Amino acid sequence: MISKQKMASNVITVLLAQCISIVVSFILGLVVPKYIDEYQYAYWQTFILYFGYIGIVPLGLLDGIVLRYSQYDYDELDKKKIATEFRVLILWGAIVAFAICFFAFMFLDGEYKYIAVLVAIAIIVHLFYSFNYTIFQITNRINNYSTVVIIQRVIYALLVILCLVVKSNFFVWICLSEIIGELIGGLISVRQNRGLYLTRDMTLKETFNETWLNVSSGILLMIANFSSNFLIGGAKMVIQSRWGTLIFGKVSFSFSVTNLFLTFVTAISVVLFPSIKRMRQEELPHLYNEIRGAISPILFLALILYFPVARILEVWLPKYTESITYLGVLLPIIIFSSMVNLLTNNYLKAYRKEKTMLFINIFCVALGFGSALVCAFIINNFDLLLFSVVFVIILRSILSEIVVGAIIYRNGTKDYIVEIVMTIIFIIAARYFGLLVGFIIYLCAFSAFALIYRKDIIFLLDIVKKLICNKFRK
Repeated sequence: MISKQKMASNVITVLLAQCISIVVSFILGLVVPKYIDEYQYAYWQTFILYFGYIGIVPLGLLDGIVLRYSQYDYDELDKKKIATEFRVLILWGAIVAFAICFFAFMFLDGEYKYIAVLVAIAIIVHLFYSFNYTIFQITNRINNYSTVVIIQRVIYALLVILCLVVKSNFFVWICLSEIIGELIGGLISVRQNRGLYLTRDMTLKETFNETWLNVSSGILLMIANFSSNFLIGGAKMVIQSRWGTLIFGKVSFSFSVTNLFLTFVTAISVVLFPSIKRMRQEELPHLYNEIRGAISPILFLALILYFPVARILEVWLPKYTESITYLGVLLPIIIFSSMVNLLTNNYLKAYRKEKTMLFINIFCVALGFGSALVCAFIINNFDLLLFSVVFVIILRSILSEIVVGAIIYRNGTKDYIVEIVMTIIFIIAARYFGLLVGFIIYLCAFSAFALIYRKDIIFLLDIVKKLICNKFRK
């Protein structure tokens, strides 16, 4: 069992590491587009789109390891089993990478051939990096995880800056920078996970049984996570198919800015699941209410940043003015994606409700992809497609919360209504009013929101004050 103090300390450690990641993401998301042309940026974003699907390659093996071994410390792990799974993972990744390269040289031309080959290389490197990342996560070694994240992101940033300094406008070099960063991060992790790579293999039968247990345990979770990514990725593919590479690049820029806000959330989620897994069942409902009460005020407050940031972006990146407009519609995604990634998914995993996660995600993906196709090819309305993406993500969040609420006996109807109203107000203010008027409208709405949830906000401020004081005392 892990204490709340330890959990809070882990969260702070990860957040500090993510400050570096935020800086890197800022460089990549806001500086790179200024110095490379729009088509090269769009090709880079195409690589990132398909890079995001590498998580399906293990077929749930890593997810199964997370589900089956998150309650163990590093010294308690069966190193022989884990090491064998690593070799299976890399071998399978190499097979998939070879198949992609074969397809690329046979059927693709130009930049898309380069993208496919880069994705193939990235598969092996990313699986190596992800394996070590997973071991840090399940054994709750957050300091190790944070160190590797910092090193990987700094190397990535330095290599990208080098590309910009030498005025290399070819997207391939930027893509290779990410691959090299993950490779070095993975190599450093090997030393921290020593004891996992020099063990003897299990027999073929033992290897098959262990792999089958991990895959069968984790494949539903993997599909659920993949489906979650496809909610946005599917819409982006439809946009690229219907409106071309240039518009795809501009809307991808909006999503990349949104991801700046989600970086912290992703990091905290890494900490939370092993912590939740180690807690007593009777403690989980109370923890859920505490975290839920903290998330909403923080994220709705963060939306205020859109208005000054949008003005800065207008000056900094005038050729991406359309992207800033799209951002005003898409930014509320951070609220509801955070609810899912940080809370409901972790709780559904803790209660072993992977099938329910899968059902919700597949339903929402089907609805989202279908809506995107209708908006693109039948109605031919780009704005409506963006609205449909936000709607489906909200729906996924609410459905997930309803399921978790039924398990822990929590009724969140008031929260859903208030948050949907706040989202609508924000989109209208950002999309249809000027930045100044929109800011005033949303600030008034948030003031009313803060009044409704004043107890949660006061509780949150007290926690932050205590954590800061404890950190300084140490």
